[in-house]
Amino acid sequence: MRTQHLRLHHLLLSLFLFAATFSPAPAAADDVSAPAPDDGDTEFIRSSCNSTLYPDVCFTSLSRYANAVQQNPGQLARVAIGVSLSKAHRVASYISNLTHEADYGTSGTRAAMALHDCFSNLGDAVDEIRGSLKQMRQIGAAGEGSESFLFQMSNVQTWMSAALTDEETCTDGFQDVPECPVKADVCNRVTNVKKFTSNALALVNSYASKGSP
Repeated sequence: MRTQHLRLHHLLLSLFLFAATFSPAPAAADDVSAPAPDDGDTEFIRSSCNSTLYPDVCFTSLSRYANAVQQNPGQLARVAIGVSLSKAHRVASYISNLTHEADYGTSGTRAAMALHDCFSNLGDAVDEIRGSLKQMRQIGAAGEGSESFLFQMSNVQTWMSAALTDEETCTDGFQDVPECPVKADVCNRVTNVKKFTSNALALVNSYASKGSP
């Protein structure tokens, strides 16, 4: 139990530091002085999102960043990862609160165990998505060739795939938990996060297929 609480403390600290240092780029719609997105920029995002499993979710979440993306597939992938990170962090924070309630007996034993495991899984996913974003920001540095690009993109693909697996492991952990409001709530929230992670991975794969920054 002490080890579990230390793990919980570590993940909470990690999530706090993330919240203090990262936020997605502000939407142009929130800034009255920002120019309206170019139709070509918006259409580029729509077209790119068609390669994902959840194109509507993809376009709705990313079209607000059309001015920042400017038809750049690398920038689009970076923004998508950032949005995925924000969603995963938010749900991980929410589940951390549920684990405290579960510890005091407001959920069944199976549900409590599944919650703790899920929080651990999402903590790993947040770390992996954060690592992907950090790697994406390093791509395109002066003097880098296609070999370095492919190596870096391979890292991003590996981490984003691992994050998606961790999110799936979270929901899989509730399979043996009797139907209850906590199970439905958590699984719905994490399933939604998986859509953003899946879309980000698809855009990363599309960018990687170009072979150079």
